[in-house]
Amino acid sequence: MQRVCGLTRTPLLQRPQRSLLVRSQCRSLRLQARAEYLDSSAATINTEKYSMAPDKYTTIQNPTATLSNGHKIPLFGLGTWRGEAGQVENAIEMALRAGYRHIDCAAAYGNEDAVGEAFSNIFKEGKVSRKDVWITSKLNNPDHGRVREACQQTIKDLKAEYLDLYLMHWPLTGNKGKTVEPPIKDTWQEMEKLVDDGLVKSIGISNFSLEVHPYFRNQKLVDHCKAKNIHVTAYSPMGTPPSSAMFKDYQPALVMNDPVVKELAQKYNKNVGQICIKWGLQHGTSVIPKATSEDHVVGNADVFDWELSSEDFEKLSTLKHQMRMLDGRIWDFSPEKPYHDISDFWDGEVPESNL
Repeated sequence: MQRVCGLTRTPLLQRPQRSLLVRSQCRSLRLQARAEYLDSSAATINTEKYSMAPDKYTTIQNPTATLSNGHKIPLFGLGTWRGEAGQVENAIEMALRAGYRHIDCAAAYGNEDAVGEAFSNIFKEGKVSRKDVWITSKLNNPDHGRVREACQQTIKDLKAEYLDLYLMHWPLTGNKGKTVEPPIKDTWQEMEKLVDDGLVKSIGISNFSLEVHPYFRNQKLVDHCKAKNIHVTAYSPMGTPPSSAMFKDYQPALVMNDPVVKELAQKYNKNVGQICIKWGLQHGTSVIPKATSEDHVVGNADVFDWELSSEDFEKLSTLKHQMRMLDGRIWDFSPEKPYHDISDFWDGEVPESNL
């Protein structure tokens, strides 16, 4: 598997390996892999404006990771979470012209038809084709019992012919109870059939708790994934909480306000968002920040013609402030007694939390 934000994506050609992966992930909510793809608008240091002519195409040297089935996933891409119709089409068209070749989508975002229009518009221009773009989407929670139908609808909405990566969006199905129904293992086996039938090239999981950023490196889990040939896409790569209402009372320390991060932004003449993105890429994870404005779409991609020195990378990799921003307790909104204590989700290893 390989992914992410945590995403874990797993290119599946080796069935035994896939099954092992599922079992280990079902045991606890440990392999998150997608990311809340956050806009770098929280960056407090902006050194220049980024823009490009509407008809101009740019090429960037986007690094890739090779999944266990041999497919190569671009490490840098664009997230489409919370992208509204009209806005998201413009963002995707700008991104593809700016050199992005990885677009992260989901049925739950409610905008895949708009995303599909953007793909159609760009592909018609002839300078970028479907095979040039890595397209990821995700199985929505209520669709675990109809995996094939959900995937086919996503492919239709995205006008994509096939998906490069299809993820189980959450370790949830929307059904209340002590157990997940249908079991995650059954959902995974249905997703494997999508690979066999050519609808999907690789599969994986998302939002299984793989938060990764300089304020929570999650190194033990990242190293475990690497050892198992699982590629990680960092969840919350800029270390900022979601902007949804349920997080309004949480005031975590933000990595982009850290003095070391600000110092490096000034040193490299970049903004703090670009410093976080670059650290994630040099860390070997995929980084897929959400952005909608031209300034952020183009600016986030300005991370390929420079490197953090080994000394500066180490500074970011050894920041003493290490606290998980999302530890799971945010989901304890049931008026009934929860089935498990928060410690159960971490196998007795309760992490410090910003919450």
